[in-house]
This record gives sequence, structure tokens and C-alpha cells, in this order.
Amino acid sequence: MSNTSSDVIPQWGTYMREIYLNGKGPEPLGTVVFEEIEKRAIEKLKDLPGAFLYSGGSAGTWSTYTGNTIALNKFRIIPRMLVPCNNRDLRVTLFGVTYPSPLILGPVGVQGTFTAEGEYAPAKAAAKLGVPFVMSSASTRSIEQVAQASGNGPRWYQLYWPRHEEVTFSLLKRAKENGFTGLVVTLDTMSLGWRPHDLERSYLPFGHGVGTQVGSSDPVFMARLGRKPIADEIPEFPYDAVTKQKLLVDGDPTAKDAAQLGYAWLAEANFGFYRSWEDVKPLRDNWEGPLILKGIQHVEDAEKAIDIGVDGIVVSNHGGRQLDGAIPSIYALESIMKSEKVRAAQKSGKFTIMFDSGIRTGSDIIKAMALGAQAVLLGRPWVYGAAIAGQEGVEQVIKIILADLDISLAQAGLKGVADVLGRADQILTKVDF
Repeated sequence: MSNTSSDVIPQWGTYMREIYLNGKGPEPLGTVVFEEIEKRAIEKLKDLPGAFLYSGGSAGTWSTYTGNTIALNKFRIIPRMLVPCNNRDLRVTLFGVTYPSPLILGPVGVQGTFTAEGEYAPAKAAAKLGVPFVMSSASTRSIEQVAQASGNGPRWYQLYWPRHEEVTFSLLKRAKENGFTGLVVTLDTMSLGWRPHDLERSYLPFGHGVGTQVGSSDPVFMARLGRKPIADEIPEFPYDAVTKQKLLVDGDPTAKDAAQLGYAWLAEANFGFYRSWEDVKPLRDNWEGPLILKGIQHVEDAEKAIDIGVDGIVVSNHGGRQLDGAIPSIYALESIMKSEKVRAAQKSGKFTIMFDSGIRTGSDIIKAMALGAQAVLLGRPWVYGAAIAGQEGVEQVIKIILADLDISLAQAGLKGVADVLGRADQILTKVDF
């Protein structure tokens, strides 16, 4: 007998009905298609040379960026019929906390070059919808400012690993004191990747003191420079790299000061100091919450992460922004999840697997979860939403991808994300075209 007892529309799927009923189309972005959102972000930022490509661009020939989506498209979902999946459950539990979906807003730096709201836009949007927000170490707002904007929203802190231990510990202390519960340590950006589009313009906002606000507001880092921390700084928007550089060349004292601070912070956190596995222990010893390593792409590295006692990993190639010609992130996930050691650690509840790089649709999330990811981090799409319409744009992107996920689960005959996790052998097939 068919189940017709419930006409309840699940939480996220209602967004599709709302669009149809309002008669105006999807507002404020005007579209639900990623490629169209991207085009509108390009148009919005056209008078700010370099701004779009700083987030939208990639390393080298862009082969890793394009490879991510090509590889995702090679996995195909096999739908099942006559499954009573009338109320899909998208909730997931990560590190003992239940969230309304498997979606996390991943860390993206220098938001103040895309929107006047800077990091406030994603922090407020994520908090409103109950989605975890990961704040970047390269933010244009301080840890304290982002925490205030986030309010009671779930938030994690992403660490670009400083050279000096005392600076690292100061950042961790501030993050803990301001309600950031997870620590996401990015491993693949000890230095900037080879990015021709930025090199052609010498586009480096940090060199003008933009995206360095975490550092300039830190008492320990600033004390090393013989200075007091700068609280509540908000960089000027729009950010005009050409004008800033001219001021610097002309000897403007404010521009010179910003550049000195910016390059000092880069030297501290992003200019070529490479770490070893032994260096993770002080982080573990000084962070009581979930410790997550981001940028894992090799199965042996995933297994090492288990051995040293971290709580989870993000399988990621940084959206293609660091290494040209790298393995597609979804292939890395597939390889890592073949490890019996990784699967056993995940099953025990002591090790959490997350994924990013290439997520654009609800179907992409199903594929990643079927291969073993318990959550996914989203990057460029919400950045473009913020560039177009600030907080409301980010909110719409979240609603788009989660409504798509909800509807796609139903179309695939899946009752919720719990029916998806680790069931690639039953849910997916791989094609070659």
C-alpha cells in the first residue's frame, strides 16, 4: 500500500514552493543556477579589477578547478522507485552537535574586497539558517567582530598556521573566548599558490593591509612588532588596489603603515614556512574542541591524521587554488574511503570525514556523502551571493543548495542523508564520457 498519510513539505524543500508562489522568481539573486550567479558576480565586480578572480580564480592552468567538476560529473546517481520518502531528514551530527543539514560555509578570505559587509554577510546568514560558518584567518574583520555578528550561530575558526607558537596560541585563545567551537587547520596553504591572474595584476590585498585584520587585532602578534593591537578596524570598501598602490609608491604614511603590517602578517602566516606532522601536537594540546585538518588528499595522510589524534579531516584541494594538476577532490575522497583504517575510525565515531572543492548542487552533496563524507564545505557559490546581495545573497545560496539537496533526495528515492552516507556501491555508478 502506498503511503499517502503525510503531505508535509520538508523544511528545505519548501524554498522551491516559495519561489513558485511569490510569482517574482528567486530573489535577490534572480536565479538559482550557479553559472548565472557567477556571471552576475563578475558583472557586479567589474569595476574592481582583480576582485572576482581573487576568489573565482585558480592555480596555474585551472586544471584542478575544472577537474573537480568533471570528476564529480562522472559519478551518477541511480534512483530507486516506490520509496515513501515524503519527509526527508537532512540533519547530521558532527562532533556531538546536531545541525539541520550537512552544509557548512567554508572559509574564504578577504571578504571585504567583494562586499561592504565583509565577513558579516556569511556570519549572519549562516547563523540565521543554523549552518556552521568557518571564519578565515585572512578575514577583513577581527575574530571578535565576526563572533559578534554571528551571535548564537555555530562557528568554527580556520587557522593559517603562524610561524611563532605564541602567536598561534593567542589566536586559539581568542577563538575559544569568542565561541568558535571547531578549529580547522589549513595544511595546503603554507604559502600562496601560483596564480597567474593575481600575478598579472600584482593583486595582493594583504600588501595593502586588507585581509590582515585577524593579525593586526592580535595583541601577541602586534607586540612582536612593538605595537598595540588595532581593534574594530574595517577596511575601506570598495578596495581599489591601483589607488592603494599609487598611495604606497607616493609615500603616503597610512599606506606605508598598512603595507608594513600586511607583509608582516603574511610572513607570519602564509609565506613559505612548511610544517611537519609532529607540529600538530601543540595544537592538539591547546585546543579542547574538535581539531580538523583541511587539505588532505592522500590516503596515508588521512591515516596519519587518525594516528596523531585529530578529530576529523576535510578532503580538499582548496578548490583548485593551490596546486595545478592535482587530483580531483572527489577522487581523493573515493581513494581515502577505501582504507579500512579510515572507515573503522569513522564508524567508531572518533573520526569525521568532510569534503570540499567542486560542490555546486544538491546532487554533488549526495555523491560526496555516498562516498563517505559526513558534511560538505561550500565556497565560491556563497561568495558570489555575497558579492551580489550581501547577507541576503548568502542566505539565498544556502537555501538553493539545500532545497536542491532535499528535492534530489526525493527524486533518488532516499529518505534522508542517513540513507546516503557511505552507500556509494548502492547509490552511485561511474561513467566514462
